[in-house]
Amino acid sequence: MAGLIPASWPNINLLCDGGAYRSQSSEGVSSLSSSPSNSLETHSQILSRSPSNSLETHSQTLSRSPSSSLETHSQILSRSQSMDIDTASSEKSASQVDVDSGIENMEVEDGDRRDKRNLADKDPSSSSAPEVSGEQALQLISRILRVSWKEQGRDVIFLPSLATQFRHSPKDVYSDFKDLIGQILMEVLLVSTQTRVDSPVASLTATSQPIAASKSPNRHLSLVPPSSQGSSPMLSAPGSLGPSSLSSLATCGGPGSGSDGSSDRFTIETCKETEMLNYLIERFDSVGMEERKAPKMCSQPCVSQLLSNLRSQCISHSVLVLLGTLTQPRPPLQPSLLVPYMLCRNLPYGFIQELVRSTHQEAELFKQILTPVLLGLRMAVKECSFDTDNFKYPLMALAELCEIKFGKMHPVCSLITSMPLWCPDALSPAVGREVQSLSYLGAFFSLSVFSEDDPRVGDKYFSGPAITMENTRVVSQSLQHYLESARGDLFKIVHSILLNGETREAALSYMAAVVNRNTRKAQMQTDDKLVSTDGFMLNFLWVLQQLSMKIKLETVDPSYIFHPRCRLSMPMEETRLKTSMEELKAWLAELHDSPSKFPDPKFPTECFFLTLHTHHLSVLPACRRYIRRLRAIRELNRTVEDLRSSESQWKESPLARRHREMLKRCKTQLKKLLRAKACADAGLLDENLLRRCLQFYSMLIQLLLRIVDPAYPNVTLPLNTEVSRNFAALPEFYIEDVAEFLLFVVQYSPQVLYEPCTQDVATFLVVFTCSQSYIRNPYLMAKLVEVLFVSSPSVQPRTQRFAEMVENHPLAVKQLVPALMKFYADVEHTGATNEFYDKFTIRYHISTIFKSLWQNAGHHGTFLEEFNSGKQFVRYINMLINDTTFLLDESLESLKRIHEVQEEMKNKELWEQMPREQQQSRQSQLTQDERVCRSYLALATETVEMFHLLTKQVQKPFLRPELGPRLAAMLNFNLQQLCGPKCRDLKVENPEKYGFEPKKLLDQLTDIYLQLDCARFAKAIADDQRSYSRELFEEVISKMRKAGIKSTIAVEKFKLLSEKVEEIVAKNSQSEMDYSDAPDEFKDPLMDTLMSDPVQLPSGHIMDRSVILRHLLNSPTDPFNRQPLTESMLESVPELKLRIQAWMREKQGGRVP
Repeated sequence: MAGLIPASWPNINLLCDGGAYRSQSSEGVSSLSSSPSNSLETHSQILSRSPSNSLETHSQTLSRSPSSSLETHSQILSRSQSMDIDTASSEKSASQVDVDSGIENMEVEDGDRRDKRNLADKDPSSSSAPEVSGEQALQLISRILRVSWKEQGRDVIFLPSLATQFRHSPKDVYSDFKDLIGQILMEVLLVSTQTRVDSPVASLTATSQPIAASKSPNRHLSLVPPSSQGSSPMLSAPGSLGPSSLSSLATCGGPGSGSDGSSDRFTIETCKETEMLNYLIERFDSVGMEERKAPKMCSQPCVSQLLSNLRSQCISHSVLVLLGTLTQPRPPLQPSLLVPYMLCRNLPYGFIQELVRSTHQEAELFKQILTPVLLGLRMAVKECSFDTDNFKYPLMALAELCEIKFGKMHPVCSLITSMPLWCPDALSPAVGREVQSLSYLGAFFSLSVFSEDDPRVGDKYFSGPAITMENTRVVSQSLQHYLESARGDLFKIVHSILLNGETREAALSYMAAVVNRNTRKAQMQTDDKLVSTDGFMLNFLWVLQQLSMKIKLETVDPSYIFHPRCRLSMPMEETRLKTSMEELKAWLAELHDSPSKFPDPKFPTECFFLTLHTHHLSVLPACRRYIRRLRAIRELNRTVEDLRSSESQWKESPLARRHREMLKRCKTQLKKLLRAKACADAGLLDENLLRRCLQFYSMLIQLLLRIVDPAYPNVTLPLNTEVSRNFAALPEFYIEDVAEFLLFVVQYSPQVLYEPCTQDVATFLVVFTCSQSYIRNPYLMAKLVEVLFVSSPSVQPRTQRFAEMVENHPLAVKQLVPALMKFYADVEHTGATNEFYDKFTIRYHISTIFKSLWQNAGHHGTFLEEFNSGKQFVRYINMLINDTTFLLDESLESLKRIHEVQEEMKNKELWEQMPREQQQSRQSQLTQDERVCRSYLALATETVEMFHLLTKQVQKPFLRPELGPRLAAMLNFNLQQLCGPKCRDLKVENPEKYGFEPKKLLDQLTDIYLQLDCARFAKAIADDQRSYSRELFEEVISKMRKAGIKSTIAVEKFKLLSEKVEEIVAKNSQSEMDYSDAPDEFKDPLMDTLMSDPVQLPSGHIMDRSVILRHLLNSPTDPFNRQPLTESMLESVPELKLRIQAWMREKQGGRVP
């Protein structure tokens, strides 16, 4: 072997002189090995020539690369090639914020890098290893490349052409070791391409089993989960790969992949290129193995440079293989041969980094090499699902590709954003679905656990017969871990693209496109085929949440959505908090007249608002879908139960077959919906996700409160009467989304509310509930009230701490009760077509809140102030009377209809004689009445209980002229319903099914009589000629005694009241006078009754004061022209009043003819 070394090279140290070696021939091209400048201008020359069949030409070609000093790069590679080469950037803290972009840099695991550095990092002067001779260097090259030019062997590749050259002219074979390495690798590859039988490369690897997968056509690759979740698929730890590491391509399998082959998605091609690539990858890894086996020898600069040359030559020849230069060019859209290796985590540490480093400065070559890799990863992730853990490999591979950087440049990020697939133009109305299906990152963001997105997850985990609650919980937790892992890699990808200065704009444009093209997802009814899936949007949301997590609100411009350069599409038709469309247009025109007013948008502002709008289009539509599904499940359960319970009635009928088919269909659909719900539980009821949403909404709340009161956090109520334009023009959903999200969390995941940010949420609810002038839409205010209702301990015991936080809020103690009382009355007219029915639900919520607040001692004083002072309370009582009258009447009427049908069905003979259609009609009516009765009785019970509570505390407001007679008439009428001659019609089967408790209702109604017992109220009872009668009160007393509803003392008090009323009735009958013949000018124009206190309206009409006041309690408008009207605008007409009184005296004296 010593005789083969040129005489001019007495020692290997000649490699270190840094001189350039003279080329042996005037033809050929430079080598693909890297110079420190990474210049690869000669690659284009290689690609422009077809591969020659002459081994000598190729060896000479590779020998004529300009030799250059690669000492620095060699040392970097020997230190396991850190991904960050820019030493200047390493001086910055890992968590430092990029001031220009506002993007927080991710922490880099420097500790891992240090662990991966081998002993070659040590100071060479400390090593006592002897200098390496030229013969030892040749042996090292031969051993690493597993070749021989002396003799054939079983475990090496014999190189006949190189052997011939050494025999004839050993001194002229190569100019330096780089030249020799190039010749060796080229001969190995060319021999492999020219051999028609098993190639020497395949024969070599067969002994060590490095490329077994390539010898089995269409072999599926089972992916091995890494030992550590944080490890890299391309940056495996030193020592993890041996000479046969690539054999795992065919044999690996893991617990996440399942037992069937259907889960193994990644395949490796069987071709010559694969054999060659296997060989080059193995040789690249052998360099690292050599460094680990002989660290002292490899730490010598000359040996280190030799090893660096070996690495760079393996990479350069891999480039030729990947391009098909030695065989045939590969189609540009065909996935790269590297993809299976990357997916299976079988590439040696540093291979991909060196490949990127050596090619990225030549744009066309870099594109030819990396584009097939990127497309291959995209194709791979499209086949993935959460039914196995295979999903993580394409994500991790792309994340690590994007993280590769040289200086401040991320070459792969630049390539991705330059691809036509990065953010393709819209082609159809389905713009939301297109951005998911066609964009490059769309495939990665599409991983989902929702059954409507990917049925494989539900089919695998939630379709077995043995699924239990505990199993479902465990599976959900596992799926949530999968989601967290996938989203973490998605964040790394996007974060890397944002960190790269030249791709930041492309990243923001893509994110804005995702938001703007999915605006239809916010609609209550939308075609799912036109928009992105819930899974896609939630993954996208998670990434944006991470980006927004540490944004400081001081850096966010709250007027960004009005900025001329705002990325978000905000149509004029979008409902605003307080501004009409015309006002908005005028204000925006005024703003945009001077664009200099607007500062340039900064990243924190853009990121914050992108995240805000993504919440609107992701988590909230998913919540609405979840609630709709629960409703459908309840309906199906009810239908199945009804069919089963009535089977005895239809099993012998002609409709039996139809009913059985319907029952089967319902059960199948129910099973499908339950499976979909289990998937949604994993995807949506993820506490980590919901907590991040709550934390972000807390940031939004702080921003809104800063706008309405710059003194935040020291907010005071009431707010400024003048609403700022900035706030008034904000989209309504900024507040509505917070309320809707809180409603969902309180009902389905209340434990999420135990977060530090919850105090801001409580402030938000109190401030805006008590500031109705800041919100134009009454239904938005009603939603805030509903949040207070559902978080009440009587409704959701698990939110007691949160409810106490709201009730005991310093701003709530004095402001909440009056605000709710006002809203109770104002909601009478909402402007919606179904306002009449909506108000009952809203008022039910307020009544429940009042009962809870009444138990809080801090609110007692506020209640009593309202009871004794204001007209607000009078309006509230008036609405309470109206609602109780209507709700009790409707409830009792529906009970009568239920009783009627039940009696018919009891008479089986008559029932069977009815035509089938009539039976079905009556049963349908029964179902409808039962539903109405349950609903109305619940509302009526709440209003009666509120009456019972209020009349116990205060009586005076209930006795006002405009209220007392109406209240007495309402009570009398309902007593008549409960105890009158037709009370038997209220007797139904299972009254508790409808919430009907007649004894309790009678007890509460008679309590109200006793609590208001006084001469004025007795007169109001006696004046009611429609329902009151002495016999009615006697029957009430009798029933109370018989049923033991009241104590003896209470019954006697009620009896005394009855006697008092009878005395007044008798007195009235004696002095009763008929005034129906009064002149028209003396009569009220609405009620056609004699006026006692006439007043004039601004419109000129004259009405009786009690009548118009009663009207104003219901509607603050002039009944004749609907113009606004208040009590203060009424003017007494004393002259007319005197004339009426005179006429009455004449009438009573009998002097009027």
